[in-house]
Amino acid sequence: MRSLVRRRQGGALLFGGLASIVGFLAFVEFTSGVLQGYYAPLLTDIARHLGVNDADVNWLEGSQLMLSALVVPALSKLGDQVGHRRVLVWSTSVTLAASIALVVAPVFWVFLLAWALQGFYVVWLPLEIALVYVRSADRPDSADVTRRAAALLVGALEVGAIAGALAAGALVDTMDVQAVLAVPAVVVGLCLVAIILGVEETPGASLSNLHRRGFDLAGLAWVTAALVLVMGALFVIRGTGLAPDRPGLWLAVAMLLAGAWCLVRFARVERNHPDPLIDVRMFADPALWPVFATAGLFGVSVLGAQAPLSTFARTDPEVYGYGLGTTGFQTSIIIGVYLIAMVAGAVLVPPVSRVSTPRMALVFASLSVAVGFALFLPFHATIGQVITNMVVVGLGSGALVASLPAAAAAAAPREQTGVATGLTNSVKTVGGAVASCIFGLALATTAFAGAPEPAASGLAEAGTAGSFSGYVTVWVVCSVTGLASAVLLLFVPKRAFA
Repeated sequence: MRSLVRRRQGGALLFGGLASIVGFLAFVEFTSGVLQGYYAPLLTDIARHLGVNDADVNWLEGSQLMLSALVVPALSKLGDQVGHRRVLVWSTSVTLAASIALVVAPVFWVFLLAWALQGFYVVWLPLEIALVYVRSADRPDSADVTRRAAALLVGALEVGAIAGALAAGALVDTMDVQAVLAVPAVVVGLCLVAIILGVEETPGASLSNLHRRGFDLAGLAWVTAALVLVMGALFVIRGTGLAPDRPGLWLAVAMLLAGAWCLVRFARVERNHPDPLIDVRMFADPALWPVFATAGLFGVSVLGAQAPLSTFARTDPEVYGYGLGTTGFQTSIIIGVYLIAMVAGAVLVPPVSRVSTPRMALVFASLSVAVGFALFLPFHATIGQVITNMVVVGLGSGALVASLPAAAAAAAPREQTGVATGLTNSVKTVGGAVASCIFGLALATTAFAGAPEPAASGLAEAGTAGSFSGYVTVWVVCSVTGLASAVLLLFVPKRAFA
């Protein structure tokens, strides 16, 4: 009974011990899943609400993913210094403010900024796992406790993603877009309350640790500058095109070169820093670079292709000559089936590994992604065909999501397993961010290529859909990167699959 009594401890109002904390954290991950699944069926409606083309919603994904690549290493390290709960509260507060801003954003660029800032939620899971690990460190079964807690948290995330996708699809067909966008803000608000009331701070954490140990601000500044310049270059190309007589092209080239220079400077700073934000030496490790490269290529499809798949499903074939013309709820069904396939793929990794080998299980997963996207080339005319393709892609994607971090941890030196796992996620995110921007360019450059003229009933929508050739580009690139991932996995050392 005493464990159920409320007590003030470590700045949080608690209802029990570690099990209670994990329960509250599970709700946090459920919220994370809602955010990841909720918006996918709405992307076409968001584009119409803001008066932009379908191709432009790829910039939403790209900007959020790029910010996520910065947020995860920076805030994870900050959590180790000043407290995981404290950083969890900070990041959730930013996510809540951004979620509210999405509801009232009057123009696309404001919506784009809010969307990017909402990406602070990506650091929740690393912070939660670290918090559980530290709080259970004095137990003999701490590793097992952390694994079981992580499984529960990931399960809650997947349930949230499926629930979010289905709920959004059902609501958008009956409610105003702004009202539908308000739902995530309410859920994130409840999430913040759950953290404040139910999560205890990491023992020994204090803001004074930041002054004592320092923080790699120089490294953060250089990598931020590099990513901003690369994103800015892609935005310039989106606005001015690729024609050599356009001054915007040369500005974009200059920005890309400046971004590359900043990246070189970042690598030099990190190599000389005693406690770097990112240990860049790991990218030169022959045991790790194939894993990181595979993660980056995988990010192209699992993250970069989300928006194009959603907008293709919502495109009306009677107006544009391609697409499925699905409602919001039908789109959410497709996304829900894809997410379920991902869960199934993650579950199938152990038995497939026993029948073949762990390495071949991941090679098969990469080939599944490649085949699934290749199937889009001949089969994309009906909902049944698209669902079949997405199931094939989802099985492979789920297996890779579940297994790549473990492969990186096993391939890394024992004292750097956590860093290697985090870098796998960051590289995957950067791959998805760059792919989102490139896919946005592909969808915007040749709209209506090979498609019939819009029907009279659809003249109001003329010019808002992405180009069919752009969608073909997405499918081809994702299929090729899947094949490349399968090849790279053959070079990963055996110890990564122990």
